[in-house]
Amino acid sequence: MHPVSKWPDGGGLSGAPEGRVRRNDCHGGDSVPSRVALVGAGRMGTPLCGRLVSAGHAVAVADLRSEREEAVRSLGADWAPSVTKAAVGADVLVTVVPGPDEAAAALPDAVFAALAPGAVWIDMTSNAPTAARALRERAGAHGVDVLEAPMGGGPDDAENGRLRLYVGGPADVLDRCRPLLEALTTPDRIRHMGGPGSGYTTKLLINLLWFGQATATAEALLLGRRAGIDLATLRDTLADSAAGSDFIRRDLTALFAGDYLRSYGLDRIHDQLTVITGEARDLGTPHEMADTVVRIHRLALERFGPVDGELLAVALLEEAAGTLLRP
Repeated sequence: MHPVSKWPDGGGLSGAPEGRVRRNDCHGGDSVPSRVALVGAGRMGTPLCGRLVSAGHAVAVADLRSEREEAVRSLGADWAPSVTKAAVGADVLVTVVPGPDEAAAALPDAVFAALAPGAVWIDMTSNAPTAARALRERAGAHGVDVLEAPMGGGPDDAENGRLRLYVGGPADVLDRCRPLLEALTTPDRIRHMGGPGSGYTTKLLINLLWFGQATATAEALLLGRRAGIDLATLRDTLADSAAGSDFIRRDLTALFAGDYLRSYGLDRIHDQLTVITGEARDLGTPHEMADTVVRIHRLALERFGPVDGELLAVALLEEAAGTLLRP
């Protein structure tokens, strides 16, 4: 059973031991539990909630889906009827929502105003740098420090502390927040990428390269198969060559088994790819390859709709070739 602490509104929350003075991990000092407002109890937010509670933090969770309440309470966290209620007196606000629109909708000024003095907002959403800028400015107007920490990995990585965090923001704020972030993953998986916007951009660049590798690899395999090369032999040879990649060594196993990785929405993928190509246009860098990746995923979205499937663009290429990538 988790010890119970009291928040300013009197609601009981699992977290720090009774009788201990609270200090925010994000404000330095010893690792004393923080009061955390967590926004988003989905596939990623729920396991992150469990890790925060297990580390001794008092966590209040808000999510539009009331059916998530039971799962949240079973982890030892409190359920809040709104994001603003969750934020009251919190030292740290953590957002884990699907994208920029959801982040903007969840964070009116009242949320930042409700936080404790000197609080920190950590956005773990795969957000867009431009969209997040306005939120960051509004948070700053209320004296709230901001870190972005979009995640690399899936729900299993979140549950087992294997996420990669691509952090953007002031180095001193990251230093103050390391104890809390290290409840979510190991220190070597927390990468400080630079100032505001750099964390979001890094995550989007990783996505661009991964989805580009997926489509390029699928084209190569389809061509190799049509030329009469055994798929398993070709996969093993590519993996051990100068063209080898983590996608070939790790993710092709799922594809060869008919698994299109239905853990993320095709519409979200297309949106993120569009954001990073837009950033390339704004910054004046070449983006011909990126545009091709976006176009293929747009065609996949038109073909399959906004369903889950990180490799559905590969399914589109299989359809065009009239064959499946199965050994």
